[in-house]
Amino acid sequence: MSHNRPPVPVIILVVLIVFGTAGFFIWQQLQPQTDTSLTASGTVEALQISIAPELAGKVLSVLVEEGDSVQAGDVLLRLDGSLLEAQRGLASASLDSAKSAVTSAEAVAATTRAQYDLALVAALAEESALRATDWKLSNPSDFDQPSWYFGRAEQLAAFEAESVAAQDALVKARERLEFYEQKATSGDFLQAERDLSAARAAYQVAQDVLTDANNTDSALRDAAQTAFDDARAELEDAQVEYEDALTSEGAEDILTARAELRVAQERADKAADRIRALQTGLNSPKVLAAQKTVEQAEAAVSQAQAAIRQAEANLAVIEAQLQKLTLTAPADGVVLTRNIQPGEVVNPGSVALTLANLADLTLTVYVPEDRYGEVSLGQIVEVIVDSFPGETFSAAVIHISDSAEFTPRNVQTVEGRKTTVFAIKLRLDDPEGKLKPGMPADVTFK
Repeated sequence: MSHNRPPVPVIILVVLIVFGTAGFFIWQQLQPQTDTSLTASGTVEALQISIAPELAGKVLSVLVEEGDSVQAGDVLLRLDGSLLEAQRGLASASLDSAKSAVTSAEAVAATTRAQYDLALVAALAEESALRATDWKLSNPSDFDQPSWYFGRAEQLAAFEAESVAAQDALVKARERLEFYEQKATSGDFLQAERDLSAARAAYQVAQDVLTDANNTDSALRDAAQTAFDDARAELEDAQVEYEDALTSEGAEDILTARAELRVAQERADKAADRIRALQTGLNSPKVLAAQKTVEQAEAAVSQAQAAIRQAEANLAVIEAQLQKLTLTAPADGVVLTRNIQPGEVVNPGSVALTLANLADLTLTVYVPEDRYGEVSLGQIVEVIVDSFPGETFSAAVIHISDSAEFTPRNVQTVEGRKTTVFAIKLRLDDPEGKLKPGMPADVTFK
């Protein structure tokens, strides 16, 4: 029985096809695969804190070195406070002095209040004897009104008003006299008055001299008599001239104005006398003076208390400055740089130390504008660094810039710097503390 076999060429063709297909698949597997994942590069960063003194001073001690770990509140350095200590002593002494002044002022105030109380008691006792005096007064014939109709306070108010009116009238009378004295027609009369007054004085002196010379040598008596006779003659002449000047119009105006001035002055004095007579009890001058003394003493107490507050404020300022001489760590971190040594003098604001919080590391990378949509907040990414080959770290996206910018110059490739990019900020997860600021890192977004 015979079998039909395929021809040899066909078998060879099939074998070639099978081996060719297998070889193609093997070649395809050996070719490098094109990875379309989004990658970017950046530098590990940490929040850095510059430690700088607020006051100038000499460095006494620095308690940390570069690389030391510190916790919040740890003392980093101290400045010399000898000058401020001396100022604090002076301020403390000023405060003690101010407190002593308050004690003295309060004692004086207590004394003045006691004196006021005594003056008030005495004035009220004096007034009690006068309260019914008006009941016994006879009514004046000029007006039909009993004296007791008005109380002492009402009478005092009335006489105070009269005193004001009397003072106004006194001012007007004085001005009127000055007006008449300045008139040309009054000149002769005023000169005659002055001459008569001078002649009277010379006559009285000459008379006294003659009296003393009566019991002396005759030559002295004769000289004294001659001087007396001359003085009397001058007085008589001055008297005649004065009497002649009295008939002038100017003399009449001046004499009338003088009389009015004297009357106005007496009116003002009488009103003052009435007021003083009515000022009893609470209105007594002694009580009012004692009250003013109390007010002055209490004002002195207030002033002394203000001095205490000022001294306390000065002391508080110095205490605050002393506290600023000790610089402490504001947060946990690691000392990155130390720029000072004990004995150096630092200025306010000059950076002495730099701290970094290595527990909060970040990484900023830039992605092209056409791949911006592949990144989302909270997205977990892979990070690798050259210092730890073969080890992968994770990070989370915490910020995505909302505006594009020209690629920063620190981007790794020239091609990347020719496009606009978006900044992506990541927070690194590094529980073992392997990563350090400044390490270059590569990021792969999955």
